[in-house]
Amino acid sequence: MSDSDIVKDFLVESYENLDRLDRELVGLEKNPTDRDALASVFRTIHTIKGTCGFLAFNKLEKVAHVGESLLTLLRDGKLTLNPEITTGLLNMVDAVRQMLGEIQSTGQDGNNEYPELLEALTRLQTPGAKGKKGAPAAVAPSQPAEIAPSKPQIAEAPPAPPTPKAESQPPSESAAPSAPGESRPRDAAAETIRVGVNVLDKLMNLVGELVLARNQLLQFSNASEDASFLAISQRMNLIATELQEGVMKTRMQPIGNVWSQFPRTVRDVALACGKEVEIEMEGKETELDKTIIEAIKDPLTHLVRNSVDHGIELPEARVAARKDRKGRLTLRAFHEGGQVNIEISDDGAGLDVERIRKKAVERSVVTAEQAARMGDREIFNLIFLPGFSTAEKVTNVSGRGVGMDVVKTNVEKIGGSVDVQSKRGKGTTVRVKIPLTLAIIPALVVTSGNDRFAIPQVNLTELVRLEADEVEKEIEMVHGAPVYRLRGRLLPLVFLNKELQITSDEKNKAQQDGAVNIVVLQADERQFGLVVDFINDSEEIVVKPLRKQLKTVRTFAGASIMGDGKVALILDVMGLAQRASVITEVRDRNLGEKAAEATGKSGEKKTFLLFAGPDDAHMALPLDALARLEEMPASQIEKAGTQWVTQYRGKILALVNLASVLEERRAEPRHAKPLVASAEAAPIQVLVCNHEGNTVGLVVERILDIVEDYAEVKYPASRPGVLYSAVIQDRVTELLDIPGILRAAGVGKANELVPAEVG
Repeated sequence: MSDSDIVKDFLVESYENLDRLDRELVGLEKNPTDRDALASVFRTIHTIKGTCGFLAFNKLEKVAHVGESLLTLLRDGKLTLNPEITTGLLNMVDAVRQMLGEIQSTGQDGNNEYPELLEALTRLQTPGAKGKKGAPAAVAPSQPAEIAPSKPQIAEAPPAPPTPKAESQPPSESAAPSAPGESRPRDAAAETIRVGVNVLDKLMNLVGELVLARNQLLQFSNASEDASFLAISQRMNLIATELQEGVMKTRMQPIGNVWSQFPRTVRDVALACGKEVEIEMEGKETELDKTIIEAIKDPLTHLVRNSVDHGIELPEARVAARKDRKGRLTLRAFHEGGQVNIEISDDGAGLDVERIRKKAVERSVVTAEQAARMGDREIFNLIFLPGFSTAEKVTNVSGRGVGMDVVKTNVEKIGGSVDVQSKRGKGTTVRVKIPLTLAIIPALVVTSGNDRFAIPQVNLTELVRLEADEVEKEIEMVHGAPVYRLRGRLLPLVFLNKELQITSDEKNKAQQDGAVNIVVLQADERQFGLVVDFINDSEEIVVKPLRKQLKTVRTFAGASIMGDGKVALILDVMGLAQRASVITEVRDRNLGEKAAEATGKSGEKKTFLLFAGPDDAHMALPLDALARLEEMPASQIEKAGTQWVTQYRGKILALVNLASVLEERRAEPRHAKPLVASAEAAPIQVLVCNHEGNTVGLVVERILDIVEDYAEVKYPASRPGVLYSAVIQDRVTELLDIPGILRAAGVGKANELVPAEVG
């Protein structure tokens, strides 16, 4: 919110308060001991004083301050309200109103400091004090914006409005000053009115119905050739769109309205935990629908409390870790891709992966075997499970295992997502993505079988159509799952008919003619392709909530009435991805072995070079451990002392024959075939490896393939020179221990032949 908006809101609220003060002060004359009315008047003046001090309206602040002091004595019973004091307070109200008029017209609170009024109000604070010869005179009522306000003065006769200076207004106006309530500068208040939320909700519902009617009208007009009907429908479309945008703007509020309570929250939690924390906010002006604001208030509050309690360390621990003893919590909000992104970041200790893993096993959330296979991202997301907590003890702030699961549930309930990222010792960031509004959203309408479905536009990335002759070569099968190679990247495919068990009739199959329509969707920062029968069109739809009996079905986010009056279900992209196992969650997966494999075994695939070792053993090395793969003529091999070498790229490359180095596992050892420097011998295959600054060539039987797999550990090392055995490409494979191989061959830093230059 800009400074001008703040001043405008201040003027509107202050004018309303002053009108109420007039009524309350007059009413107090009849009942001077009404403490509730006195307290209300005091709070109003106190609010005006505090706000104008913040906005640097110093003259207005001084007048309000003196009036507040007088009201304090009245409220505390040290003075009793009498007509003289009432007149003085009413004069103060008039002075405040005049200064508000100056602020509205010039942006400043004027040049008049009202010394006589301040003197009179100060004198009235003394019990038994009287005016000089009567009550304080009334302040002249405010004039139109072009007329300068006159100064209040203490009169000896009954109060009367003073005559303004000749140059301030035309002579005809100076003879007849305005009566009080007349010609007040109410422009700011007139531009704004307060409307109940229930009125806005009803208006929004009516606009939703209008949008449905608009969609029906457009559908009929598209099939009509009547030019007049087309013109009317287009005009209706324009009006409905503008009305929809206008009504939605009335429901938008800055997220700063929620964040304003967080400095107090941070202070209280930090004090309770013995910590020092400062809070920073970016993007407070980011606007959201009021219903979204209400829905995320509690989740955000819990995330803030959790960051202070769990994330940020005690001052002593921060100093020991060479950090500022005062922790920093940052809130950031911004629009992106039709959604609102909210980040809650702290510079604390970060999440302890192993501690969370241990707690998950202790609480039987996952088995020990599953926990060992899970990557950091999956481990971090365990904190959103019901009843999960890593707190050592239960306090007033945390440790009960409630909260984070509610955060995730409430965010997902409004179509959002929550994710956590952390780095040990550096801090944690929780990212919340939520839609701008829930009422009317743009969506892509698709058809599967005889049913239509709506996909929220925010989840849509792109559309792909494969003709019949492209399907067979473009769609591949990887581990039994269909994928599409999109710009060199494998995209998992989900067939909507299969997931929802919809049967396509023969008419649909004939219309498709073997072609495949793929809707590329984004879910939780991962993409997948949704295969549908037909892609219809994009349109704005009115979201209708599902009945309570269907709310547990996570595949659907709601429903909408289409232009022909039929209902279309709105797909929950995240729920659909989880149902199809494109994205898995620990709390949704079967804890059996099948689901554990679906999570990705050891977390992520690695690229390996497969080769045949001695006795046709299946062996592998991580591809990043290799510099090059070479095939060399045997005639290039030479011997330097006891070491086989070759001249390679201007250097001397030491060669290690795996057949000679690896320990034989059979009872009757096989004699390794020696390296022979001969023109008749077959070429040798060499893996050129870098290790600790040295380059060495490993001579193998033959190079097999380069593959991607998980290398899940199955067996311990069976002999020296091997790290462990794993199943790669459905075969037991030994992974080489390069340092062990070099030690066994006597090749290392002490061997000057390895890096020595030729000549």
